[in-house]
Amino acid sequence: MTIAENIKAVQARIEAAAKRAGRDSSSTRLLVVTKTVEVERIREAAAAGAIILGENRVREAKEKIEKLGPVASWHLIGRLQANKAKYAVKLFDLIHSVDNLALARELDRQAAKAGKIQDVLIEVNISGEAAKAGVAPDDAIVLIRSAAALRNIAIRGMMTVPPYSDNPEDSRQYFKMLRELSERVAKELIPNVSMRELSMGMSGDIEVAVEEGSTMVRVGTAIFGKR
Repeated sequence: MTIAENIKAVQARIEAAAKRAGRDSSSTRLLVVTKTVEVERIREAAAAGAIILGENRVREAKEKIEKLGPVASWHLIGRLQANKAKYAVKLFDLIHSVDNLALARELDRQAAKAGKIQDVLIEVNISGEAAKAGVAPDDAIVLIRSAAALRNIAIRGMMTVPPYSDNPEDSRQYFKMLRELSERVAKELIPNVSMRELSMGMSGDIEVAVEEGSTMVRVGTAIFGKR
């Protein structure tokens, strides 16, 4: 199948899951993950309707964005070190991986220099895996309250990566936990915070993520094949 056909197939999966869950299919957007993907194949995806592209590393993204130009909205979905914040602010519309106050403060500082408000998501390690990035669920609201006071970042929601499993149903409990955490934060009515985005779900568990409220699924393998 072509990249265009794969994008269409993923969109069909999203729409079918949304219908089962009684959700509007437009409430979940497709983020096409372009990590390690060649520029021409990314260009092909953009031509086929990919309007959000996601990269894991700042340096790789910079090279691609310089070659491709503004073909889509670029998001950072991988771990971000504070010393790369100044580059991330220039490159990305949304940063999915803020998980500590020091990083939030540096993004705020760099965004102020750039004259922009940087949209971010709080990455939550919902499963508690030691090897994974993300703030612990119990600490998420404290981080959000503190980061919300910063003037040049805007918290737009949360992101998580569940433990790997061949069974998509194994992800459901983690997606449900993130959604419930997001709902608790929303009830706090913290200024400068909106819980409009839930970035969760990848190629193997799209349907479960959509059923549990994902507003953005991060899909690479189902579009470009295995790396």
